[in-house]
Amino acid sequence: MTQISTVMQYKSSLSIQKETLLHIILWLVVAYFSLVSPGKGILLSMFQLTWIIVLVATFYFNYLVVLPRVFNKINILKVIAGLLTTYLFFIFFRYLVEEIIMSWLFNSSNYPVDVSPIHYAYDNLYFGSQPVVLSTFFWLIIRNIRLADYNRFIAEEQKVTEIKFLKAQINPHFIFNTLNNIYSMVYFKSEGALPAVAQLSNIMRFTTYQSQKDRIPLSDEISYIESLIELESLRHEVTDFVQWELQTEDPTLSIPPYILSPFVENALKHGQISPETPITIHLKTEQGSLSFSIINTINHAQKDSTSGIGIDNVKKRLEIYYPNQHQLNIQQQGQQFIVRLQIKLL
Repeated sequence: MTQISTVMQYKSSLSIQKETLLHIILWLVVAYFSLVSPGKGILLSMFQLTWIIVLVATFYFNYLVVLPRVFNKINILKVIAGLLTTYLFFIFFRYLVEEIIMSWLFNSSNYPVDVSPIHYAYDNLYFGSQPVVLSTFFWLIIRNIRLADYNRFIAEEQKVTEIKFLKAQINPHFIFNTLNNIYSMVYFKSEGALPAVAQLSNIMRFTTYQSQKDRIPLSDEISYIESLIELESLRHEVTDFVQWELQTEDPTLSIPPYILSPFVENALKHGQISPETPITIHLKTEQGSLSFSIINTINHAQKDSTSGIGIDNVKKRLEIYYPNQHQLNIQQQGQQFIVRLQIKLL
């Protein structure tokens, strides 16, 4: 299997220690039903002991040797071959222990001396099925637990990888726009060029450190948006072209970075920068929910082929961070571009 990324290191919740404990519990249960008689206590005859030995040996032969190979690339021939191999192991091992070793040590055997191989094999068909069924059932339980665990790990790793990829898209997109703005200011010898460079430096600190975090305080995202607006104000030498309405109960409320700012960036890039047609931003948090809206008048002269990169990006990230916990509505009404976002944070 191709490894998708190395962001996280896989570690199953079912450790070797936990699996060993499950095996111990299993054998305690088997021993109880095999050796304990109601009202008489423990009954441990010589051949009951040999039966336990054969059962355990066949169980782990099937568990450790046969089943991993059968289920590696499963097909009907491998299943039949696996069953036949385990069954033959049981017959030969039981015969070795009970008919050869026990006869040599104690001059006693479980079957008559003249028993035919065919009768012995047929008679052990039922007994041999017990360790096969028990070990296969137990192995499948352990396998499915680990498989489900691994699938959750892969899904989480894919999510982390996709988020990192989307963040990597955001930063170059923003830098491209900002450097274009500063270039224009320098070209036209604007007095705001140097302050814009200083403001960009502050923003880059945010993109370098805060963007690497999974969650940041809402106040940091607001500061980042204010820096975007300040850069645009310096570029156009215009003030009061944004109307803020903030109603935040808890500014330290955590959100993913760049979850709101792409909408503001889009409005600054494609909207009219004018006090007569201000961009209006409303942000409200209450009782674990966030309400955000932004309205701008469309400036058709600002349209270009890169339009929409940031918005498409944030849509994907909202689906990752807040599946079934957000509502995003984007529409154009006449000359106005309207974004409304509702997020259930808790």
